[in-house]
Amino acid sequence: MNLESIFHPSDFSAASEIAFVHALKLAVVAKTKLSILHVANRQRVAWQDFPGVRATLERWGVIPRGSPKSALMDLGVRVEKVVLEGDPVKACVSFLDRHPTDLIVLAVHQSEGRMQWLHKGVGQPIAESAGELTLFIPHGIKGFVSLEDGSVSLRSILIPITTKPRPQPAVDIAVSLIRNLQLAPGTVTLLHAGTASEAPAVTIPDDTGWTWNRVSKEGVPTDVILETAEAIHADLMVMTTDGPDRFLDGLRGTTSERVLRKTRCPIANLPIKSDPEEEDDGE
Repeated sequence: MNLESIFHPSDFSAASEIAFVHALKLAVVAKTKLSILHVANRQRVAWQDFPGVRATLERWGVIPRGSPKSALMDLGVRVEKVVLEGDPVKACVSFLDRHPTDLIVLAVHQSEGRMQWLHKGVGQPIAESAGELTLFIPHGIKGFVSLEDGSVSLRSILIPITTKPRPQPAVDIAVSLIRNLQLAPGTVTLLHAGTASEAPAVTIPDDTGWTWNRVSKEGVPTDVILETAEAIHADLMVMTTDGPDRFLDGLRGTTSERVLRKTRCPIANLPIKSDPEEEDDGE
């Protein structure tokens, strides 16, 4: 997981503040660019309305109190704050067309029957093409990065695996997080909704210091995933989605979306384009 840029759309709500600290923590760890976008009338938005990057890092003890702007550069972090007008989803799509990113971090408001983002339906994609890794932070949860001190509480990761889409990228993302965040030993649960004999093979590194458990349970995938997440007290779920041409087009109506509507932990989702060779094989 090579992060050179992170994108965080904010509506200045409490939920977005939680998503912001996750984006900032990952930007500091990866020493990368962080773009924060707010959609509103430019004349009504003051610079101080944006989440305070330096104030947050000072509170976390990452930089001294009263640090100048250059302190961010010393950390290897570049912060860009942008205000655009218009529909929030369209504005994000437009921005990402011009400034491709490696990771999107955003808060989502869950509701029965549909999922909301920034109080808008997700009928339109947030990004045009498949491939953007997105960290969804459901409204009302604290996530795994502390707002107060920036500490990371990530001890249990759940990875639902199936033959399609390929599960290996999800495993690789979890491994990158474990290593880059220098996490204390925890447990990764590889969950297959089906029989053990049908579970796909994945390559697991032996140098993470974490315990990797393989679990197979028969039942409706959404129910199996949510029940397991609750049982193991998952701090994070990592999933791949068989998304075709447009990001979130492949998410709507899928297991990933149904899980996202009800989960009580963040979800890192990666759309995976189908392998033509696999399709030709009829697998």
